[in-house]
Amino acid sequence: MVTDRVAIDTNVISAALSNDIVIVELLQKYLVLFVPVIAFGEQLYGAENSAKVDENITQLRKFIEKVELLDINEKVAVYYSQTRFQLKKDGKPIPENDIWIAATCLANNLPLLTHDQHFDHVAGLEVIRP
Repeated sequence: MVTDRVAIDTNVISAALSNDIVIVELLQKYLVLFVPVIAFGEQLYGAENSAKVDENITQLRKFIEKVELLDINEKVAVYYSQTRFQLKKDGKPIPENDIWIAATCLANNLPLLTHDQHFDHVAGLEVIRP
């Protein structure tokens, strides 16, 4: 179900910055795009670790100006703890940063637009595939 608000994962940001037409057109359907601060950090690391550091950081900063950044707070931390415990109990580990991204979405009642299938293991998280 597409809503007017969606959080976007690192891989979707990368695709948008690479002008992936499918992703660019999909993102235009939403009124508000949210980026968990962890996803921003991952993308910033990628830019700093690239051959075109200045160009990629400038492009990322321009993109980030058009979205709402979601910070980590006490509510996100509670969801992080619950999600990490649930994934461990279920034997379905996912990358640490992705637990934070999922927790941020859960705390803010937002679906997550991502290519990563492991988010399907997070209870209560609405996952949208491009």
